[in-house]
Amino acid sequence: MLRSDFHYDLPEALIARHPAPRRSDSRLLHLDGRSGALLDRRFTDLPSLLRRGDLLVFNDTRVIPARLHGRKETGGRVEVLLERVQGGARALVQLRSSKPPAPGSRIELPGGVRATVLGREEDFWLLEFGADPAGVFERHGEMPLPPYLHRPAEESDRERYQTVYACAPGAVAAPTAGLHFDEALLAACDEAGVARAQVTLHVGAGTFQPVRVDDLGEHRMHAERATVPPATCSAIAACRQRGGRVVAVGTTAVRALESAAQRGRIEPYADDTRLFITPGFRFKVVDALVTNFHLPESTLLMLVAAFAGRAHVLAAYRHAVAQRYRFFSYGDAMFVEPDPAVLEPRVAA
Repeated sequence: MLRSDFHYDLPEALIARHPAPRRSDSRLLHLDGRSGALLDRRFTDLPSLLRRGDLLVFNDTRVIPARLHGRKETGGRVEVLLERVQGGARALVQLRSSKPPAPGSRIELPGGVRATVLGREEDFWLLEFGADPAGVFERHGEMPLPPYLHRPAEESDRERYQTVYACAPGAVAAPTAGLHFDEALLAACDEAGVARAQVTLHVGAGTFQPVRVDDLGEHRMHAERATVPPATCSAIAACRQRGGRVVAVGTTAVRALESAAQRGRIEPYADDTRLFITPGFRFKVVDALVTNFHLPESTLLMLVAAFAGRAHVLAAYRHAVAQRYRFFSYGDAMFVEPDPAVLEPRVAA
């Protein structure tokens, strides 16, 4: 398949620059992947779309304030966006400056911290800090809003660009499907007889990297750390036994769950994943999906298209544009039921 197979036209005015006044105030587009049927709903309708016995699986990663502003030894400004701490005093980062820094050069950071540029690793730079990198970003960093928002982070973003259930620090971008859930909506799901479980996938800055090749067979996904704990595998087994559906909240939850099932059945998992899901993929775990609207030609849009059919998904996006849904991280959401042909026969976990 080609990258251009996943293009759609989006008016700039439909990109949500700020979140809705309340988390669950968003709209929800319901897509039936079997027929392509669409229904316009509110996000607060979600409990009525779920069934007693279903299992919602959330990504509990917590966004860290991963953006720092510093200066090179030559005086030039540089923006540092954390990708991941590698252990010790080293971290992989994205650097934005007028000229690429030379290996061995230093960057002056807030709090008197210095970082030495060690070299490049694929799209990222490897830095060695003069202090614990995680602590430096936690003390001096700002929330790493997506580049397409075209605005600096505000104090309110520290709370709103974070899910209410976030507890595992490590992400540099939010798992945005979860931003719509507040405590009242979670309670409504509980009352509807829907169970909950967690995975952790630390979303990296690479999630915003564009697909640069035309042939998707040549694209290599960036690595992200994923964990599927034994308790979640047990919850999925119990869900299967009672006839419920595994409903992933976000594409990151999908990738974590499907990465843990690549040997045919879901097993506890704690490793990097580069899983790239495109049409033709057979889903072993996920039965339904809550997701936001994604960028044109992005790997996230390709995943949704693999789940519900490219034609159906692109038609849903055209409908969303026509109905003036709000797009991307702070935008509206979809509840997606799959094309049954993409599901592997379900077996107990």
